[in-house]
Amino acid sequence: MKKGVLLNSDLSAVIARLGHTDQLTLCDAGLPIPAATQRIDLALTQGVPTFLQVVGGVTQEMQVESAIMAEEIVEQNPSLHQALLAHLTELGQRQGNSISVRYISHEAFKAQTERSRAVIRSGECSPYANVILCAGVTF
Repeated sequence: MKKGVLLNSDLSAVIARLGHTDQLTLCDAGLPIPAATQRIDLALTQGVPTFLQVVGGVTQEMQVESAIMAEEIVEQNPSLHQALLAHLTELGQRQGNSISVRYISHEAFKAQTERSRAVIRSGECSPYANVILCAGVTF
């Protein structure tokens, strides 16, 4: 049995296959997922697991260089936005790098998910609870 944090085999596999600058989308229960993009559906019920639980689990195994968010999160979901920024700041400190954050419109965000290696769906049911994580390197 795997000793690492992630027990979900699909999620572990997609993270293991990421190369530098590859993208992984973590999303709420409502984000449309492109048909051609791998879907890893972790949603069990509304709010389970939370978006931040999924972010926490993924970032324990993924080296993150940068993140992309929909600009609407700033006003439409400020508490989640602040918690996500705090997590990314702490993650950058643990990794020994600064994680840059870029904001784009929600429409552009949805289009950007087509470039992701996979979209991981949480049970989160709050607005704009989505982030695209861009893989870094550990050296």
